[in-house]
Amino acid sequence: MASIKVKFRPSEVAGREGSLYYQIIHERKVRQLLSDLHIFPSEWDERRATVRVAGSDRRQTVLGIREHIHRDTERLIKICGKLDRRGVPYTADDIIEEFNRYASECSLCNFMEHLISRLRQNGKIRTSETYKATLNSFRKFLADRSEGSCGQAADDIMLDSISSETMEAYEAWHRARGVAPNTISFYTRILRAVYNRAVENDTIGDRNPFRHVYTGVDKTVKRALPLDIIRKIKSLDLASEPALDYARDMFLMSFYLRGMSFIDMAFLKKSDLRNGYVVYRRRKTGQQLTIAWTKEMQFILDKYPENLSDYMLPIIRHHSSNERSTYRNAAYNINHNLKKIASMVGVTIPLTLYVARHSWASAAKAKGIPLSVISEGMGHDSEATTRIYLASLDTSVVDHANSIILKSLR
Repeated sequence: MASIKVKFRPSEVAGREGSLYYQIIHERKVRQLLSDLHIFPSEWDERRATVRVAGSDRRQTVLGIREHIHRDTERLIKICGKLDRRGVPYTADDIIEEFNRYASECSLCNFMEHLISRLRQNGKIRTSETYKATLNSFRKFLADRSEGSCGQAADDIMLDSISSETMEAYEAWHRARGVAPNTISFYTRILRAVYNRAVENDTIGDRNPFRHVYTGVDKTVKRALPLDIIRKIKSLDLASEPALDYARDMFLMSFYLRGMSFIDMAFLKKSDLRNGYVVYRRRKTGQQLTIAWTKEMQFILDKYPENLSDYMLPIIRHHSSNERSTYRNAAYNINHNLKKIASMVGVTIPLTLYVARHSWASAAKAKGIPLSVISEGMGHDSEATTRIYLASLDTSVVDHANSIILKSLR
């Protein structure tokens, strides 16, 4: 087994910080592994070969350096143990090479970037985007928190350095910025999935860093609109404001289509409409749904020139290399204009396209439609329960429920 010691090399310039490095001795060969950590001579305890916190006016910085040293030495010991178990001769240089390989490949950012790339290759574009958003969020947290004080890149962290304290600080950072609990939980659950993947791959040991942070889902504030408000939105005269008119039409189209999500609307193809029915698969779950095409839907479609792309609705209107960007921009603009429409009809809740989905489920419930037919819209605790209910329904029953709701708007 190799011997690993922490060493301090003072600066040749008086009053300047010195460098910390690791001395590795194996088979009587001595090698040095330099670190990016720097301390003042007064912060080094030579007898105990450790960083001294007492008396330093940089307590937090020194504590961070001490923790960094602990993680590095722990990692070096683990590497030595792994090389010993192989039963093949190795050198001190092999230990350093393995340490540097881990440092370059097993940071959170590198690990997640690899996962994101693989998700894209497998066609899971939406999932890759949520992973990227989570990574960007965590990078911002690290940059805000560390500001480079611990000798490590401010916007990255090693996977085995993620601790319970790290995740609690991340949660608190979000709360201080006014982020909703469900959004914080969303980011945290993705980080947990990434961390568990690294544990499964035997990249790191499980330190259970998520045990003290919330990873559940709170019931959200009611976002459904009653039918009389939907009716007001429908009856608004927006002929002189095309952007608002378009936003209103897309909101109503989502409502008419039984609360279809906007991403499914955007990628609905002309070929999906046949024999008076729209047949499509939800991009989120892969579940196939069939919806009767009604005159209300056709009225909106007729207002706009025929789409030049293969898509049916006037959202992605031209073939392009970045259709998802077009869809996201459209969603942003529509939701922005829906806020203006909300003020016109006296709606105080944030009006977005997603409200249409809640509203259809709420309207169906108010009309006495059986819960098995609407599966409580957004009311189930899991998507799996919703799929179980909908999979067993006769499509005509759901279409009848939809016709009852749409008649209420006339």
